[in-house]
Amino acid sequence: MYARLTKMHFDIEKIEAVLRLYNDSIVPAAKSQKGFKKIYMFLDHETGKGYSLALWDSKEDAIANEKNLYYQEQIVKLMPFFRGNPIREGFEVEVDA
Repeated sequence: MYARLTKMHFDIEKIEAVLRLYNDSIVPAAKSQKGFKKIYMFLDHETGKGYSLALWDSKEDAIANEKNLYYQEQIVKLMPFFRGNPIREGFEVEVDA
C-alpha cells in the first residue's frame, strides 16, 4: 500500500467551503481512480492547517493518477482557499494495524 500526504494551509474563514468541496467533489473523484483505497482530511479549525491522506493499492497507482492529471485537478479546485502552496509527499505504508 502507498500513501500520498498533502500538507495544506487554508484561510480559516473558508474551512467550511473547503470541507464541502472535499466531500462533494474530491472524494468522489478519488473513488473513481484505479487503485484507490481510502482518503482522509485532517484539519485544525483554529489555524487552518490541514493534511489530506490518500491511500492507494500501490505506488504505481498513485503515480498513474498524477500522470493522468487527477491529482493536479484536485489541487486546482482547492487553490482559492489556500494560504500557501501545498506540499505533497509519498510513503510506503509499512504498518497497517
